[in-house]
Amino acid sequence: MPAMSRHPSGQQFSITHGDHRATVVEVGGGIREYSVGDRRVLDPYPLDAMCDGAHGAVLIPWPNRLADGQYRFDGTDHQLPLTEPDKANAIHGLLRWRTWNAVESSTSRVVMMTSLHPMKGYPFHLDVSVAYELDGVGLTVETTARNVGTATLPYACGQHPYLSPGTGVIDDCLLELGAATRILTDNERQLPTGTGHVAGTPFDFNRPRRIGELHLDLPFTDLVRDSDGRAHVRLTGVDGGCVDLWVDEHYPIVELYSGDTLAADRQRLGLGAEPMTCPPNGFRTGDGLLRIEPGQSITTRWGVSLVARGEPG
Repeated sequence: MPAMSRHPSGQQFSITHGDHRATVVEVGGGIREYSVGDRRVLDPYPLDAMCDGAHGAVLIPWPNRLADGQYRFDGTDHQLPLTEPDKANAIHGLLRWRTWNAVESSTSRVVMMTSLHPMKGYPFHLDVSVAYELDGVGLTVETTARNVGTATLPYACGQHPYLSPGTGVIDDCLLELGAATRILTDNERQLPTGTGHVAGTPFDFNRPRRIGELHLDLPFTDLVRDSDGRAHVRLTGVDGGCVDLWVDEHYPIVELYSGDTLAADRQRLGLGAEPMTCPPNGFRTGDGLLRIEPGQSITTRWGVSLVARGEPG
């Protein structure tokens, strides 16, 4: 009997609604691709490759970087493995390479779930589910974390979609992000060193502006929100298609990443727009860190759609 074909990202779960099509994966429970018709909305990674640059990955129980993999919670010190060893950081949580199960599936919706059992460095018990749903407007992603253990646990979350320019690279795209503040980071470890106003800097995208050759790998906060409490990142390609990512009020921070450290043939093909509930190193500083009591849960939401330039998101 021939060997069964296995993909590096595991089983693929396709959802559709009209001409909207997305693929969610078993490994890491993330989203590998999303398009409307022939137009990419989220920049994908190949079916025959491992996820690179955390494309579409779920970042739990912390997003971004944690210095030295160390933190203190309720009087106890913890040490996590250094998953970014060249910078002596632990990065993007503990669930990126774990197997997730589809616990609910229909034509337009799939719910992925996994359990984070107590382990050295994170001796807490957390159940996580991520629901992906398409409708006639776009994709909505709902993340729920439940403390199924007996002790209060520390928690933060994020996700790592890359907004697609449609074709080509992001340089000629117009970028819009309503934000007053950027979190400054050092060059060596990309850990926070303070904050700065975006006004009058190359990082001011409060009005749509061409990205050009600007390198981005920065968190933004003090986000402008609409009447529904949503903040938006909008990337408009040369084809006039505008990818509109929104985050709910649980996400006070969005990291923008231009993909310059990916492999040469993958650089700047998408703009990482990462919703985060806490800033880099939040697990260590406590800034934005959430506490989940036994039996309690937290649900956060973000979404993305494709709209014509000038059309409201």
